[in-house]
This record gives sequence, C-alpha cells and structure tokens, in this order.
Amino acid sequence: MSYQFMLSAFGDEIDDDLATQIAVLAAEGIAQIEFRSAWGQNVLALSDDDLRRAAVLLAEAGFGVSAVASPIGKSLLHQPAAFELARLDRAFVAAETLGTRLIRVFSFYYAPLTPADARAEVLDRMGALAARAHAAGFTLLHENEKEIYGDTAIRCQDLLTAVDSPALRSVFDPANFVQCGVQPMTAAWPLLVDTVTHIHIKDAVFADGSVRPAGQGDGAIPLLLRTLVARGYQGCLTLEPHLQIAGPAGGFSGPAGMQIAARALAALLAEVRGD
Repeated sequence: MSYQFMLSAFGDEIDDDLATQIAVLAAEGIAQIEFRSAWGQNVLALSDDDLRRAAVLLAEAGFGVSAVASPIGKSLLHQPAAFELARLDRAFVAAETLGTRLIRVFSFYYAPLTPADARAEVLDRMGALAARAHAAGFTLLHENEKEIYGDTAIRCQDLLTAVDSPALRSVFDPANFVQCGVQPMTAAWPLLVDTVTHIHIKDAVFADGSVRPAGQGDGAIPLLLRTLVARGYQGCLTLEPHLQIAGPAGGFSGPAGMQIAARALAALLAEVRGD
C-alpha cells in the first residue's frame, strides 16, 4: 500500500527550545510541528519578533506548521466572552506568521454548571469564535478533552452540528475519548467522521486513563489508521505523546519519550501499509 500520512508532533513535548524540537523530530522523519509553545512561552504569548524568529527557523529546516495549538476555549465560562475573542485575534497573527490556516481550540470548562445548563452559552461563544475565524479565513479545530463541554462524542457532535460553520471542524483524539469513558471507534467516530480534519495520536487505557504510546492502549488506533486510509484522509497525524506529564495545560515527553511515541506510530503505519 503506497498511502502516506503527513506526520506532525507537539514539539514542545520535547524541549522548550525550538531548535531542539526541530532536530529531534527531523531525526524521526517528521517535518511538521503543531505549534503550542517555544522558548518557554505559549504561542499566544510570543512577541511578533519571536514568531518571526520561529518562522525562519522552521523554514530553514524545511518544516511546516500543521496548526497553531492554542489554549483558546480552555477557560471558564464566567470569564467575559471578549477574553477568548481577543486571544483568537492573537492566534490569527501567530498562524499567519507561521504559515498555517488551522487553529486548535476547546469548548470551555462548564463546572460548576451542568453541561445542559452551560450549553446555550457554550454554543453562543463557539459560534462567535467560528464566525470571526470564518471572516478572517481561518479554520478552528475543536479538540475533544475531558471536563470541557465537548468531551464526550455526543456533545462534540452537538457542538459541531449546532454551530454549523465551515470554520469549525474536529480534532479526533482517541486517548482523550478513552479518558472520558468513550470507545473511540465504535461510539465517537461514527458521530464525528464527517467533521474530522485533524488527528491527534496518543493512546490511553480505560482502567485508569493513563497515557500510552500508540497501539498500547484502548484507543483502537490501528483500526483508526486503517479507517483513515480507506477514506483517503488528507490531514495530519499529530503526535501528542504525554508520556511523562499529562495535564490541563499540556504535556511533556522529553526527547526519549517522543522517540518512543514516533517509533510506536511508525510500527503501526508499517503494519497498515503491509511493509
């Protein structure tokens, strides 16, 4: 089978230094970065000069940026809506400078409300974000994650259907669904398949939610890869290993952990291709 996936990774899981991120990923045959942070600063906190510096380093290494991995929407609903709209404007600047039209977002922490009580406000805010992104020519990628509104497959589907914007699409993260008690391929994929334009690769186990390299948990990643091949998927597979630290602000794997994660995925891809 000649099908080839585009591979990317969260480089800041390797090291704060962008040059080190690039070197480690290049050694594993990965030439794109999901840009979340560099030099110890979140992408939305980087100055214009640092964004341009990052763009030059990436271009010199032949790297692309698969998405700006913003923290937009990973905030509480009691904050003013203007807070995330302002951060989105900054994400546009970062994405333009780094050469991508894709921006990862979340759908708000709803506690202490119930999801049902939070729904109207979440949809209103996500609709406003999507409308602004559409007007600016960017696409928002909603990542399913525990404890935000769009954590379960049903609420992810509700969000995408209700907002109904071409500027709001889905990131499919199998491990995050496992951590919410959702079977990724039997319960989540059928509901979201038509909205998925981005894949995050990490695995997890139902027993305790702990994260594993691809293929070593309950995320059904081999089945996901075969399904993507059959559909002619054109997006990225983005490694987000979380092998040392996994938390609400992000994760960390270190150079060795990223190598383990990259090689686990490579082994699964070889099986899918029949190498």
